[in-house]
Amino acid sequence: MSDRNVDMPQTAPQASGNVLFRATLTPYRSLTPRGFAALMMVVVFTCLGSALLFWSMGAWPIAAFFGLDILAIQFAFRLNYRSARACEIVEMTQEHLTVRRIAPNGRAEAFDFNPYWARLEVERVPDWGIIRMALASHGRRLAIGGFLNPDDRESFATALTQALASVRHA
Repeated sequence: MSDRNVDMPQTAPQASGNVLFRATLTPYRSLTPRGFAALMMVVVFTCLGSALLFWSMGAWPIAAFFGLDILAIQFAFRLNYRSARACEIVEMTQEHLTVRRIAPNGRAEAFDFNPYWARLEVERVPDWGIIRMALASHGRRLAIGGFLNPDDRESFATALTQALASVRHA
């Protein structure tokens, strides 16, 4: 499991107000800010070289389109990094299982379940792993971890299932 996507420090105290399980789920981004800067330098130099080539051949209007390419790529990456600000925080005590979703714009919503009655539903595909997860209780379903990769979903599902079982058997 990648430390970037799922942060699951678990505590084991059994008192009613103590946190029994906590996980912060975040989208994975393979390109660091330093990597993004290096990629943009390669794109800028490639576009600049191509623009100069077309300019020297007399096709100067085409050179402006390479500048548009640079702006479009930078805009797409900014949107991508903005969406990476989203996260889901799953926290469980003896009485409450709370899922807080924080959108990229900072807007947060919270969903509360009773951990004794809540169950984690997973949908698996052979040779791929878990493709969907949802918390279910009393007719309500809440999809969680949709942005995780299958390995991170698997480790999160295992940890949360164990934590839910510990509440039921306590």
